[in-house]
Amino acid sequence: MKETLIQYLVCPSCAGTIRISSVVGREQAEIIEGALNCQSCDNTWPIVRGVPRFAAINEVAQDKATTAEKFGWQWQHFTQVETGYENQFLAWIAPVTREFFKDKVVLEGGCGKGRHTRLAAGFGARDVVGIDLSDAVETAFAATRELPNAHIVQADIYNLPFARVFDYAFSIGVLHHLPDPRGGFKSLTSKVKPGGYMSAWVYGAENNEWITRWVNPVRERLTSRIDPRLLLQLSKVPAAIMFTATKTIYGPLNRSPRGASIARHLFYNDYLKAIARFGWREQHTIVFDHLIAPTAFYISGDEFADWWREIGVSDADINWHNSNSWRGFGKIR
Repeated sequence: MKETLIQYLVCPSCAGTIRISSVVGREQAEIIEGALNCQSCDNTWPIVRGVPRFAAINEVAQDKATTAEKFGWQWQHFTQVETGYENQFLAWIAPVTREFFKDKVVLEGGCGKGRHTRLAAGFGARDVVGIDLSDAVETAFAATRELPNAHIVQADIYNLPFARVFDYAFSIGVLHHLPDPRGGFKSLTSKVKPGGYMSAWVYGAENNEWITRWVNPVRERLTSRIDPRLLLQLSKVPAAIMFTATKTIYGPLNRSPRGASIARHLFYNDYLKAIARFGWREQHTIVFDHLIAPTAFYISGDEFADWWREIGVSDADINWHNSNSWRGFGKIR
């Protein structure tokens, strides 16, 4: 933990001031082992392996704990960095650009292995704080520790240990895996100061009926329940089918105007075209990600728009992305 993080922290129980109460181990700018303390209610939280621990999986509801355990395993296994991540990230948060991050204090809801935390820090943000409930914080910390403006915190998105000080918050592919996606969205936006901005990307209900009808029952009853090590091997079969299709059909066709005119009639073309640029390991990650989640909601456009209206944003920029998901951007009043 970098000491500069302390300026953004408040006690999640009483909103009291948090201070560093002990430092047991330090490596350059990072406190590796130590403790934090609330000056008002005397709550304490450990700093373990460089990460402040405001929540533990065994302290939250079972549905949240199970999801965190599954994704924690995933992001400690699939630690690769792909050259396509930047374009993918900017597509998920459009109309936000690289330049938008300059000098902003940024909060990421659900940082996984830290790939977006790293990108946002590299775009020139003053500070980026990535939170996650899962053990993926270990991977995220390793991926970002050398960046002076990147911070990783283990916390529950519904009980965040931050003051309302952020210029911008975003959540990519996380809210739809929460037991209450809308509640997670509201909690995250509550930490954005008035005049700040929020971005969110979620699975769409529209055009995904084949998933909700055929894939979800298999995921809910089977794949999310089996050992991740076994699922890692089993998921290679559908991943190989998708990889072959993107590399031999969707990718090649969409590289020319004439081919694209044919490809637009193919099943799920917009999405498969988008991931065709990724290699085997990333495409395997995508398939595994869809099969391991105990909880996954597919949000309709109307419901997603309601989320923004509920927090007082009536003019949110909401767009249909890759014909299978929704992305939104708005200014917090």
